[in-house]
Amino acid sequence: MFENREGQRVPKVTFKTRQGHEWIDLDSDDIFAGKTVVVFSLPGAFTPTCSSSHVPRFDQLAKEFAAHGVDDVVCISVNDAFVMNEWKESQHVENIRFLPDGNGAFTDGMGLLVNKDELGFGKRSWRYSMLVRDGVIEKMFIEPEEDGDPYGVSDADTMLEYVAPHAAKPLDVTVFSRGGCGYCAQAKSLLQAAGIDFETLELNKDYSDRTLRAVANATTLPQVFINGEKIGGAEDLQSWLSAAKTGAVRTAA
Repeated sequence: MFENREGQRVPKVTFKTRQGHEWIDLDSDDIFAGKTVVVFSLPGAFTPTCSSSHVPRFDQLAKEFAAHGVDDVVCISVNDAFVMNEWKESQHVENIRFLPDGNGAFTDGMGLLVNKDELGFGKRSWRYSMLVRDGVIEKMFIEPEEDGDPYGVSDADTMLEYVAPHAAKPLDVTVFSRGGCGYCAQAKSLLQAAGIDFETLELNKDYSDRTLRAVANATTLPQVFINGEKIGGAEDLQSWLSAAKTGAVRTAA
């Protein structure tokens, strides 16, 4: 049974980080002293759940954490600095600090270093998240001790619900677009003016005509989706935004 360490201080260790061409040693105080920090730890860089769900959602919600007093969101994994830096770059992450726990010292100090020899991983971190205030663990969410790689309580949404129970979550917005499309540019400008973050998928780079027909049942661009709902083109988006201002549509995820 993993120990819940709420009320205890985080382990005192040195993180061997790589910035540019230099090795930079950061100790636990550099990360936690005088700060409110959300930490999530996972089995390994480039692994499926970590790359597709755990990291992206914490990155997406980082601004909400910041708005409610969190100074930093930190991802820790038992990987070396080179791997963590490459992983961060490949994930296009902007709002998370990646910390390499290459020797597993921090994870071992948390009592969450586990054997993953059956996967050829060696010693790795069990999946968990925690809220740390000035070096003291206030709250921990540890995944249950089950076979495989459970992922149900250490997610970003669970942590945000703890930090700010009534916080509105950002909309999930995707714009199917193409280069040189004036209506696509208009749709993006509308979203930017409304302060809504979005991702853009570009025709013949991220998707094909076939994908557009299959997903949106359309051949014209742009096609805007919000929280899984097809909004449509730029004019449709304008109508949706106008309705959102009056409360006629639900805008929280």
